[in-house]
Amino acid sequence: MARFDLPVQRAQVENLYVEAMVLADEAHTAFAAARDLGVVGIGGARDSLLQIGLACESLKTTTRLMHIIAWLLHRRAMIAGDSGAGPGDSAARIGEPVAADWALCIQFDSPVRRIIAASERLFERIAAIEAGWDAPVAATPVQAMLARLEARL
Repeated sequence: MARFDLPVQRAQVENLYVEAMVLADEAHTAFAAARDLGVVGIGGARDSLLQIGLACESLKTTTRLMHIIAWLLHRRAMIAGDSGAGPGDSAARIGEPVAADWALCIQFDSPVRRIIAASERLFERIAAIEAGWDAPVAATPVQAMLARLEARL
């Protein structure tokens, strides 16, 4: 991490952390309500397979959000200079997402679908941010010119 990026990265991490925690709380509420009300299938009867599907998607969403929160907490520690948090740690990489089964999710109520989609979008945003932070920084034209001058001296 370049030193001049730290204030921007710190702000990004803090904002994303708040967003992830709010989303995790909303996920808990939405999935608990869906579970408590029971998933109703075609014909108004409780659908056991749909209830199992809801449990699986709840687990995937919760895992996705906890992975995001772990990544953000690790980034916080790295930015703070914690010697126990390094770029080579497993928590330093967001990794591969676990996609929701949208053929199943489409059958859930709107609040649950919204939470699942929001968690996937947040994961994608974090992955894009991580890729951007890890990308080599291109030299500005002024830096390139100074490097050429320095090489001549």
